[in-house]
Amino acid sequence: MPFVVISGTNRRESVSARVAKRCSAHLTSRGHEVELIDLIELPAALLSPDAYLTKPAEFAPYQALMDRARGVVTIVPEYNGSYPGALKLFLDMLEFPRTLAGVPATFVGLAAGRWGGLRAVEHLEQVFSYREAHLFSRRTFIPAVYEALDPEGALKDPTLAARLESQLDGFAEFAGRLPRAGQPG
Repeated sequence: MPFVVISGTNRRESVSARVAKRCSAHLTSRGHEVELIDLIELPAALLSPDAYLTKPAEFAPYQALMDRARGVVTIVPEYNGSYPGALKLFLDMLEFPRTLAGVPATFVGLAAGRWGGLRAVEHLEQVFSYREAHLFSRRTFIPAVYEALDPEGALKDPTLAARLESQLDGFAEFAGRLPRAGQPG
């Protein structure tokens, strides 16, 4: 079962995608299977009002991947004091209530401002908690994100980079201790 890393925006060339790739690479370097979901690739058919009644066939691979997730790492940019609408739409399209129930989840917040997406992460934690995910208590917040990353997407601040790696390593251990809902424990 793979870890799923979600780049939480559908904005082109987003810093969220760069951070998501770094998180994926770190988990992969530790021997974990990882799948990256970049919301820029979501099918446009999700915007149809009919998508709530009948999920577009193009969404089926996303649902299948989330059904197999060992754990979910969500990169959460702050947009207008919360998380992006594209991320909300993605979550709304997942089968309710089963998809995230019992799934370990952790969050990495980022923002142009000084709080690094704290509000966005806290809002999203409420949604994941409502969906009965198991929230990992450690989070990383990346403030002034446009200055915090080098051109390859690595964090310039070694303390912040170590904090993110520690979070990911701790999350993998946390997820390994929890039985996945519907899986033998």
